[in-house]
Amino acid sequence: MKRPDDSPTEPLCPLCGRPLGTENIDRHHLVPRTFKGKAQFPIHKICHRKIHSVFTERELFKTYHTWESLQAHEEIRTFIDWVAKKPPGFYTSTATSNAKKRR
Repeated sequence: MKRPDDSPTEPLCPLCGRPLGTENIDRHHLVPRTFKGKAQFPIHKICHRKIHSVFTERELFKTYHTWESLQAHEEIRTFIDWVAKKPPGFYTSTATSNAKKRR
């Protein structure tokens, strides 16, 4: 007989920590493909879009190429706090950050 804690765990989004679910999933390269990044990670589409709305490819390559560095950024942290209350399949369009627009 299986115990409840033996059940397989559902994959989690590496950015927000919510269950991935089965819809609105993208793949993110921590090191952008532009800079020869190969490893891809499943991530919620809304989380992926948020990352790319805040950072340039060069910023992702130089500074924000780990989940920890992304999560430590103030705008991403605010986003994670907001999206934590949403169901796994939730998606809405993401506006480009004003700070990114000025670069």
